[in-house]
Amino acid sequence: MDVILKNDITNKLTRKKLKKLYLTAFPAEERAPFFLIMSKAKSGKGDMLAAYDGEEFIGFAYMVCYKDLAYLFYLAVEENKRGKGYGGKILKAVKEKYSSNRIFLAREQLDESAENYTQRVNRHNFYLNNGFTDLPCQIKEANVIYDVMGIGGAVSAAEYEALITPWVGRLLRKIIDMRIIEK
Repeated sequence: MDVILKNDITNKLTRKKLKKLYLTAFPAEERAPFFLIMSKAKSGKGDMLAAYDGEEFIGFAYMVCYKDLAYLFYLAVEENKRGKGYGGKILKAVKEKYSSNRIFLAREQLDESAENYTQRVNRHNFYLNNGFTDLPCQIKEANVIYDVMGIGGAVSAAEYEALITPWVGRLLRKIIDMRIIEK
């Protein structure tokens, strides 16, 4: 079971699979519009990496990079492939591809009152088991505050701003509150 990451967003069938998984894997309040993430990938401001086991589509990772930072914006595995080690394999491939970068991600807070609290704990443990550590900050994106995990070191508020502004665009950046909150 070797996972290969492909940047093949020009393939219509791949785009269809990516969109279906994206829309089902993430709650609406945590999703950027799909056309936006794809247009950013097409323009080189993001990397939409389809993950395959051989020729079989199993998921994707979406990355936004700036200098030595790589923001794992989204990671998803096909529902019928979950629990089979593919998430860890995708992360391994991401870590290899971005081996010279500090990789970070935003994940749901461990809020005991959340309906999906057990899922949040499992997700946190998944990232811990795959080499990520909790970072001393949070990310606010629109109306959601996330905890931050990473590999390779901390991410400052200024670095996040420099990474996210070109991706979102200056106009949307003025409308959407996106920032790091240091603990």
